Amino acid sequence: MKKSILLAAALFSTMAVMPAFASNVLTEKNLSLEFADKLAQSAIQACSAKNYNVAVTIVDRAGVVKVVKRMDNAGPHTVEASRMKAYTALTTKNTTGDVMKSAQDNAGAQNMRDIPGFLLLGGGVPVKVDNQTIGAIGIGGAPGGHLDQQCAVDALEANKSLLITSA
Repeated sequence: MKKSILLAAALFSTMAVMPAFASNVLTEKNLSLEFADKLAQSAIQACSAKNYNVAVTIVDRAGVVKVVKRMDNAGPHTVEASRMKAYTALTTKNTTGDVMKSAQDNAGAQNMRDIPGFLLLGGGVPVKVDNQTIGAIGIGGAPGGHLDQQCAVDALEANKSLLITSA
């Protein structure tokens, strides 16, 4: 009898701690490899339709590269540029074109260009679900960052139905 009372007390004390313990665990959304690949392929198609030879990098919410695709005839520098744009868009949770403008217009933000891994040039766009940034897409190689960025926006638009979450 005494043993069963002690067991019940231990069980109840464990259950009392569970809700507090669970609040220390986060649930986060992230990009799957399958979705990252679809985004990259959509970006390649958007740029290819405009005769831009580009590289595309997709990073997940932690900034880890999920997919890199480099079109035939894209310059070798485009791979690293696309990765840096994706990383910049992810960490700032903003398009790299807007980050670039902010750094140009605000003396206090001009040092952003010195942050390791940042590239203040259009072509990076965060991937968001609701209010959460779950990754980013970076494109390099079009004849202007704004054109890279438009391809990224087009890729996200083409796949927006896959970003809808069920409530």
